[in-house]
Amino acid sequence: MTRVLSAVAWPYANGPRHIGHVSGFGVPADIFSRYMRMAGHEVLMVSGTDEHGTPILVQADEEGLTAREAADKYNRIIVEDLHALGMSYDLFTRTTTGNHYVTVQQLFTALYDNGYILAKTTMGAISPSTGRTLPDRYIEGTCPICGYDGARGDQCDNCGNQLDPEDLINPKSRINGEAPKFVEEEHFFLDLPAFADALNAWLDTRTGWRPNVVRFTRNLLDDLKPRAISRDLDWGVPVPLEGWRDRSDKKLYVWFDAVIGYLSASIEWARRSGDPDAWRAWWQDPNAQGFYFMGKDNIVFHSEIWPAILLGNNGQGATGGKPGELGELQLPTEVVSSEFLTMEGKKFSSSRRVVIYVRDFLERYDPDALRYFIAVAGPENQDTDFTWAEFVRRNNDELVAGWGNLVNRSVAMAAKNFGAIPAAGSLVDIDTELLNTTKAAFETVGELLGANRIKAAVGEAMKTVALVNKYLADTAPWKLKEDRDRMATVLHVALQAVDDCKTMLAPFLPFSAQKIHELLGGEGVFAAMPRIEEVTELDGVGPLAGDTYPILTGDYSDAPRWESRPIKVGHPLEKPTPIFTKLDPSIIDEELERLGGNDS
Repeated sequence: MTRVLSAVAWPYANGPRHIGHVSGFGVPADIFSRYMRMAGHEVLMVSGTDEHGTPILVQADEEGLTAREAADKYNRIIVEDLHALGMSYDLFTRTTTGNHYVTVQQLFTALYDNGYILAKTTMGAISPSTGRTLPDRYIEGTCPICGYDGARGDQCDNCGNQLDPEDLINPKSRINGEAPKFVEEEHFFLDLPAFADALNAWLDTRTGWRPNVVRFTRNLLDDLKPRAISRDLDWGVPVPLEGWRDRSDKKLYVWFDAVIGYLSASIEWARRSGDPDAWRAWWQDPNAQGFYFMGKDNIVFHSEIWPAILLGNNGQGATGGKPGELGELQLPTEVVSSEFLTMEGKKFSSSRRVVIYVRDFLERYDPDALRYFIAVAGPENQDTDFTWAEFVRRNNDELVAGWGNLVNRSVAMAAKNFGAIPAAGSLVDIDTELLNTTKAAFETVGELLGANRIKAAVGEAMKTVALVNKYLADTAPWKLKEDRDRMATVLHVALQAVDDCKTMLAPFLPFSAQKIHELLGGEGVFAAMPRIEEVTELDGVGPLAGDTYPILTGDYSDAPRWESRPIKVGHPLEKPTPIFTKLDPSIIDEELERLGGNDS
């Protein structure tokens, strides 16, 4: 048994999340976490809504809300959407909690005391029309190094170099297109160059990472510069230093506080569990493992900046030091980054209405249908296009006609001819071959899931489904009415194989796994689901002091084992209803028209 931290990127609380978001950070992390629990590991899956910074303020202005009101609104929407998608968080919280504020300030203090935070004067970008600070990522222009038109104020995605907003040629605000005004400001900087050797040494020890993550990170480490960790804002975590703590115009930069959320969420989870030190088993044990899930635009924060913060807290940079108040903390085991999901050939864009939100999707389609599409056709190693035609094809041909039909006809034949799960008689070669194949598939699929090769894993599982369908076609139990013993054996073997496939597919398709578990006589919860709880804020600091808010949590301690288990002979069976919903091809035109209507 290994303790596994599943650290899932924090979605911004400036609007509902679309299916492109959950394809990158959400569903892959949940599939991995569900498998690791089934494999016997102790998993802690944490995240929450990222609620500080200019994006929240901009959205609040647009809606006539305060920043707190906007954060509250979208936190609840996102919590409800992730709940509906079956995301099995141990804790999904938010960055406006007092617990988070305290944790962020503890890490800042450790870095500051160890000499890894520098005070310096810099040029800050200001919106001329509002007077508000513009985040680096909200400024775009031409890269001065490679000439790429569309570089951001913090980095160029084309050449991978770290940038400052004033470096850009013809910089423009992404909010309203105006040219920013650059003014002199005093800020704190994380001394990234002090971690160059330690980061390179750490990266040398990483194995099995996706090539795009390693390549991008290596490029980043070639040109490290100090990076600002404070900004001129009135919404965020206060700087915990004398003369700064009570200033309303200076806060810690959102990117700095957001990555610390993985740690603060773990601490909040522990405090709510009744054992305030429980988080330490995942963060301080060298044998524990930490996997971080995000889209490729967040690689820099997880493979460079967050490890640097942890190294600085530990006193392991160029100037040494000692561990901070929270003790020595473990660096990530792997940074698992997905590429981008596009939609009908276009980049997802809420502002351009090229989008389908998770909530709207799940109002019309089953959550397992979306989870399956992301698993089998998602942007694991390259950008992938979501099209309604491909979604309908995958749903109808693979889920309905492939897996769903196998379940339904196996159960229906057994129900019709025996009224219960029949006992097997003497097995022949074709029977034992199938049962050995399904049992062996657990190892194949499990190894792929453990390596975060989700697309290959679901492919292997569905190959096994195809072999069970072939077994039924080859043995033709419907022709064995004169040989009841052989019919019973064939249907028993088929149902056992179906049960094995159900277990194998549970991380991908938990909702249908629960249905099939109950069809075949299983009792209780097979695929545990998260629940929404209204909780009281734990501390008397921060915007939420004394208030309540929703979290996602759940009890996943009784996860089924990742193995074949004998089915219950004699369990009564009835004619089943379809496991999945077949989609009429007409929805393709309906959805395209809806999308086109959004563009008008």
